Amino acid sequence: MTPTLRVREPQELLALIPFQLGFQPRESVVAVSLREPRHRVGLVMRVDLADLAQPDDGRQLARSMVSHVAADGGHDVVLVVYTDAPVPLARDGDSLAWRAVGHFLGAAETFLGSIDAWVVSETGYSVLGCSDPRCCPPGGRPLTDLLSTIVGAEMVLAGAVVMETRDALAWIPRAPDLDRRRANAAANRSRHQARDGDPAARDRWRQDGFATWRAALDGTLAAASLGRLEAALDDVLVRDAILLSLVPGVGDLPERLLAGSDDLGRAGGVGAQERRRTDAAVGRAMAAIVDPRVGVPPEDDLSSAAQRTLEGIVAHGRRDRQAPALTLLALLTWWRGSAARAGALLERAQACDPRYRLAELLSQALVSGMAPGWVRRPDS
Repeated sequence: MTPTLRVREPQELLALIPFQLGFQPRESVVAVSLREPRHRVGLVMRVDLADLAQPDDGRQLARSMVSHVAADGGHDVVLVVYTDAPVPLARDGDSLAWRAVGHFLGAAETFLGSIDAWVVSETGYSVLGCSDPRCCPPGGRPLTDLLSTIVGAEMVLAGAVVMETRDALAWIPRAPDLDRRRANAAANRSRHQARDGDPAARDRWRQDGFATWRAALDGTLAAASLGRLEAALDDVLVRDAILLSLVPGVGDLPERLLAGSDDLGRAGGVGAQERRRTDAAVGRAMAAIVDPRVGVPPEDDLSSAAQRTLEGIVAHGRRDRQAPALTLLALLTWWRGSAARAGALLERAQACDPRYRLAELLSQALVSGMAPGWVRRPDS
């Protein structure tokens, strides 16, 4: 989970960016939103350098970036160009770096406060356009400066890891062949049971699937259990119950959601009242994830166990059946504060099923630059 961070020196911010993204940017422009008071680090967004430098599309992309910063509550911005190409010291309209930065400055002129632009190359880092050797020697300040910052040390101690590329963010190693066959056989049996049961049997199947999830969080990650979970996630109610189980303080709400799920909504009297109470509780739980007024961060131990379980489902599962697990993993990753990995996971999910509805909704949130509720809380 990403802590609230404040940076006081440029090298601290430059050291932080790869940890915030989860990977080392290459040929990119990264915009860091700084919120008042005291320049708290907010939204960190990355775009391809070549895209932002495009004559027309680059200007539109810059306007979109500025709108995301404004929506994040950012007042000032640090813009960092990552490139291995030589960057002219003076403004040069033919340089990708200068064109990209120029588009952002033009879009931000009337909306944001101060904008500092830096460049990080394979030889060093410096202020973009600085020619004073006292602060920006030829080739830039040494990159080793970024390895010995306080922020970098804190992120390493917190267990943060920087991948070499963005694609590596979504990489989950495949389980051994024998374990995958066992998982697939268990998933097929479970799907057969779900299809052939009456409503009461379907309810029991859902409850059994969720009970398997609870057991998995406690450490039971056998291949057959992970296969049954892959099948259980096909069911939207089970998937939603699993998501609810990650929200602090919900108690037995997931079980109540699944109790009599096929006929409770049609029942009159006490049954209908209980369904309305459950629906209201579900709404409050979801608000705890997305609403800045009441948003809370996920619990570290629970979310780590959930991440291991979801990754286990993906590692053991069929490639064409992974959209539910990958989407839940992306949502949990986003909630924990890592939008970059969430986006990479979501791309994998949508490659499995382009029409998976929860993935579509999460994709819209990521494209809009929306952070989880606890990050956007006024007192965060």
